[in-house]
Amino acid sequence: MPNRTIRRWQGRFLRFRMEATGRVLHRLLRPRVAGVDPHVVLETWDAVADGWHNSNTDLAFWRGQFYLCHQTSPYHIGSRRSRLLLWRSNDARTWEKVREFKNETGREYRDPKFGLIHERLLLYALPNLTVRALPVTTVFTCSDDGEIWASMREVDQPGWLFWRPKTLDGITWFVTAYWREHGRSMLLRSTDGMSWQPVSEIHAGDGNDETDFAFLAGGRIIATARLEGTADNQWGDPAGCTLLATAAPPYRQWTCHRSSVTRLDGPCSFTYNGRVYSIGRYQATRARRVAEQGGIYSRKRTSIFLVEEDRLVYLTDLPSAGDTSYAGAVIRGDELYASYYTSPVASDHTWVLGMFRPTDIKMARISLPALEHLAMANGARPRAAATA
Repeated sequence: MPNRTIRRWQGRFLRFRMEATGRVLHRLLRPRVAGVDPHVVLETWDAVADGWHNSNTDLAFWRGQFYLCHQTSPYHIGSRRSRLLLWRSNDARTWEKVREFKNETGREYRDPKFGLIHERLLLYALPNLTVRALPVTTVFTCSDDGEIWASMREVDQPGWLFWRPKTLDGITWFVTAYWREHGRSMLLRSTDGMSWQPVSEIHAGDGNDETDFAFLAGGRIIATARLEGTADNQWGDPAGCTLLATAAPPYRQWTCHRSSVTRLDGPCSFTYNGRVYSIGRYQATRARRVAEQGGIYSRKRTSIFLVEEDRLVYLTDLPSAGDTSYAGAVIRGDELYASYYTSPVASDHTWVLGMFRPTDIKMARISLPALEHLAMANGARPRAAATA
């Protein structure tokens, strides 16, 4: 039997087994109704709703326009029919498709991330070669006008999976990355977004996965990392949690804490008025052994958290359920525009059932003063002076 046929049947069997287990646990695990604060989440609307499994978003505002990128695929697991879709909009409501990116040398691209570096728009992505969706490195492309894009090429740090580049001074950009086999996260720096040098290791062990960061007062960095415990365990792991790591320039030494509020998958961190927040996946239901932290048979939400040096504070959900999260964020004045994806909210499927059903790309308009008020009501500590 040809290898391609064997892989196709393996994928079908994996899907059948996961869906069957998900249906049983869907009935056993009671849902926690999404808690959306209407003072914070002012409105949400569909950006892409076409019957495909749309996921893994990022959002940027460049040269007076919003740019949205996301993956589209038949389902959550790896597929050769997958594409990255790039959209553009003047108002974040009506979107024009700009470009499709297909992985011609492997199965797919996942987890697109924008970088706004020296008047250029860069797009980073993670190539995946297998059904199980385990990216192997980072590739990137760039554009001077948003229309014409260079060919994808691999970064000069093979095996590292990049998140979002950010800068304080417009001269040096930093990016957090995690190792392809899980278990390590690192901070890197660049002056052009194309050539990167390692700065320091943030954390090692605990199934260290997706890692994002934001700047604190005085140029310090605070990073969050998804700690899986046992990496890629479908049942989850009670040791799963979120790492909170801080470092002062030159970012050689890290002070680390952990939060068990959730395992923050797909983190998207941003700063407002000197406080750091993150949008990520929140686990709404847990059950011993069958739906531990990070388990695919639990219910999930996309939620907003206050990120402090030694704790993660849950603030509010966005309307979300099933397979959901992986947000992008753009601040415009005192409002934040967020992109994310979700299964149909009314169905409230377990995560695994959502993986094999259509998901839509949503936009949310969020009041940042109301978010700050909610953070203070939940015990936010006095903030330092804003740095960015």
